[in-house]
Amino acid sequence: MNTLHFLISPFLFSCFLSLVLSFSSPQTHLPKQCLDDQRAPLLQLQHHLYYAPHFTFSSKFDLWDVNTDCCSWEGVTCDAYGHVVGIDLSYKNLSGSFHSIFDLHRLQRLNLAGNNFSTTLFSYGFDKLQNLTHLNLSSSCFHGQIPMKISHLTRLVSLDLSSQGDYCWRNGYDYNSATLKLEKPNFKTFIKNLKFLTELYLDSVDISTQSAKWCETTSLVLSNLRVLSLSNCGLKGPLCSSLSRLSFLSKLILDWNPISYLPPNFLVNSSRLVSLSLMGCSLNGHFPTGILLLPKIQSIDISFNHQLMGQLPEFPANNALLSLSLHDTNFSGKLPESIGNLKFLTNLDLYDCNFFGPIPSSIANLSHLVNLDLSSNKLSGSIHSSLFTLPSLKILYLGDNQLVGKIDEFPNASSSLIQELSMGNNYLTGPIPKSILQLPWLEQLNIGGNSFSFMKLDMFVQLNNLRTLGLNNISLLIESDNRSLTFPQLETLRLRSCNLTEFPEFIKRQDKLVGLDLSNNHIHGFVPNWLWKSSLSWVDLSFNVIDFPKQLPLNDANISIPMLKELGLDSCNISAFPEFLKSQKNLVKFEASYNNLSGPIPNWLCNMSQLSIFGASNNNLSGSIPNCLDNMSQLGSFDVTYNNLSGPIPNCLGNMSALSWLGLQGNNFSGVIPKFSKATQLQFLEVSENRLEGKLPRSLAKCTQLMVLDVGSNMINDTFPFWLEKLPALQVLILRENRFYGQIKHFKHKSVFPTLDVLDIASNQFSGELSIDFLQPTRLRSLKIGGNKLEGKLSRSLANCTALEVLDLGNNMVHDTFPFWLEKLPSLKVLVFRANRFYGTISKIDTKRGFPKLRILDIASNNFSGDLSIEFLQSLKAMAKMTNDEKAKLDYIGETYYQDSVTIDNKGIEMFYPKVLTILTCLDLSNNSFHGRIPEEIQMLRSLRVMNLSDNGFSGEIPFAFENLKDLESLDLSRN
Repeated sequence: MNTLHFLISPFLFSCFLSLVLSFSSPQTHLPKQCLDDQRAPLLQLQHHLYYAPHFTFSSKFDLWDVNTDCCSWEGVTCDAYGHVVGIDLSYKNLSGSFHSIFDLHRLQRLNLAGNNFSTTLFSYGFDKLQNLTHLNLSSSCFHGQIPMKISHLTRLVSLDLSSQGDYCWRNGYDYNSATLKLEKPNFKTFIKNLKFLTELYLDSVDISTQSAKWCETTSLVLSNLRVLSLSNCGLKGPLCSSLSRLSFLSKLILDWNPISYLPPNFLVNSSRLVSLSLMGCSLNGHFPTGILLLPKIQSIDISFNHQLMGQLPEFPANNALLSLSLHDTNFSGKLPESIGNLKFLTNLDLYDCNFFGPIPSSIANLSHLVNLDLSSNKLSGSIHSSLFTLPSLKILYLGDNQLVGKIDEFPNASSSLIQELSMGNNYLTGPIPKSILQLPWLEQLNIGGNSFSFMKLDMFVQLNNLRTLGLNNISLLIESDNRSLTFPQLETLRLRSCNLTEFPEFIKRQDKLVGLDLSNNHIHGFVPNWLWKSSLSWVDLSFNVIDFPKQLPLNDANISIPMLKELGLDSCNISAFPEFLKSQKNLVKFEASYNNLSGPIPNWLCNMSQLSIFGASNNNLSGSIPNCLDNMSQLGSFDVTYNNLSGPIPNCLGNMSALSWLGLQGNNFSGVIPKFSKATQLQFLEVSENRLEGKLPRSLAKCTQLMVLDVGSNMINDTFPFWLEKLPALQVLILRENRFYGQIKHFKHKSVFPTLDVLDIASNQFSGELSIDFLQPTRLRSLKIGGNKLEGKLSRSLANCTALEVLDLGNNMVHDTFPFWLEKLPSLKVLVFRANRFYGTISKIDTKRGFPKLRILDIASNNFSGDLSIEFLQSLKAMAKMTNDEKAKLDYIGETYYQDSVTIDNKGIEMFYPKVLTILTCLDLSNNSFHGRIPEEIQMLRSLRVMNLSDNGFSGEIPFAFENLKDLESLDLSRN
């Protein structure tokens, strides 16, 4: 048997060897030489292509030497028989046509990425390349429908058609339609034959017309997928749980699609997943924690999902994560100490989340960490010096937290790799550690907005690589001989609120300065010419008492600032526009509000064709707005509120396609509001407090981006503008103090104004019963309808307005009982029924619920009667108790784009509050028919500041309980 085995084995071996040789590549026997039928299409290709780096002809495409074998040409791959099987001409800035490629029928790989073809794909014969396995046409400015021919390439393993428009934009080519799309065929039809695909990249391909079933289709048809990249495709959510069926999936990128929702346990069983990116997908709900614990996961980026909640889990030892980006999400909780188990982590970005508690000391274990961003959270405690000793760390951002205490010195600063260090806007104290001043590679340092002890500027001289220095809100001592400082050449210098009294002379030698902030200091006098470096791009000198020479010497080279794009001069006490602005053709942003500027707006402003933002509010400007503004095609914001400007509003403002903010409030403009038929980007239109008349222009209905429309305090004569009902972004509508008239009744009986949260129509001539059924009840935050001729009962629909904070219907003719049913509104802060026809007693109060947030209640000048009930007083919970924290916060009712106002009768004088502090509490029951004794329980309203019970029928003694109202500033009990 052994002998037989011995004889058979060599025989089997020889057979096996013959078999191997028969299947081995013949390239060892045949020369790898280009065939003529392969060479000809390549020569044609070279003839029809040319270099076009900026979409214009540059030179002929001469990459290949025609005297050499085409298989040796750059980007050409042949098989052993001389057939061309691969072409790679990626990122050559090529343009022209490539039809001859489709005569190379053996082609398996084609890469034309990163070129400038700027054409459609319809004329090309992709279906002739039936052997193609890899096709990459990304970033080459193709546009239009993706042809069905590509879907016939059934052997495709990798397909990349991504990022067409982005590449055109990067090359300075404004080609708005440089986007591929999938409509006919649609996504489902396109992929149905591509069953062998393992990689699919369709980023920025428009697939927005597809239904949400794209997700199920993908998981059903493309079962072999390893990489799926569909960012910015307009895909609708929610994502389907069936994506978990893609058992080979290792990379999933769906950035910037309106997905909104992740199914429970999404991908938590995807054991091969290595990379997940869902940036900017409008996700809400809770992120599945299990994804952070997948065995092979290395990269997770779910940033820019502001409503997405989640917590970090306890990480096991040897977790594979390399990069974790959660910035701009609603993740919260404490950072777990087990974060130190992420031994391979190189990037941890938790910027602008809601994490709190201390920074875990275990982060010092992360020896591979390169980027650590914990800024804009609620982290507290001290900064341990071990953070600065991480051996690979280059970027450390800890700013905008609640970190306290002193930073200790740390060892081996000279071997640190830290390049960017930001700790601004915390509560850090003591001197800055000398170790920080020894970091050899430090380029950016921001430590402003803390409570560090005063600093000398020469401390930073030894940081030779420093390019950005931020010392805002630090008392800075600049030696009088600072002219001799050999300071590093900075690019950005921020010295806001540093108690400076003069322009630091060391800036004279800063010849590379790009950005300079000297705002909010005590600098006074003329701005020196040497400040204006030719390299400067932005300068902020606001909140100083400065001036500019009337004329600048023409021979002073330092006043040539061709790069200047932004200039801030708010609150500088200047009385004229600086002369040198006339020559600043590249200025993009100019702010000079709250000054003493007088005279007309200069005509040379119209020569600034690049200007995007112009702000000159709260000055003494007069005359009319120049008609030449239509030369400024980039103008996006024009704010001249509260000046003395007059005349008509020029029609050119309504034709500016880039205009998004127009502020003309508080002037003397007259005539009609111009048409805004071309201002399609308009978001804020504020023309209140002028002398405008006529009707509202119906062209405003075309301003689909409009968020705030304020035409208050004019003489406009019109009916309620229901024709604005479909504006998808309108949040604030102010019509107050005009001559609007008629009934406010929507006859279609449906909700419109889908996003409106502020409606102010006070002091007009509206009449009839008020119905608010046309408003979205859960959106409405402020409703002001006082000073009209409205009558009937109060609309019961108000009980559904759960976001309502302010309800003012004073000075109407509403005839109803006290609306105790408004108690259910959880956010109601201001309730004004003054001067109506309300009647009856106030007794049906649910004291358990009460008015939990009501701070101002004005029901004066009605026909209320009966006793002042204890139950009523008990229901005013917000007037009864206010915490010290609430008292310390000087917050106003409203948002940044609109703040509520209120009028209160205080000591017999009507006082108008243009802003309403949340700590202002007022109870006005005056001029009714209340009677009986004032109950001792009045002392429950301990936070009350204004109380008016005058002109009623109260009797008996004044309660001693009033002495317990320590915050009370005004009390009126007269005429009882």
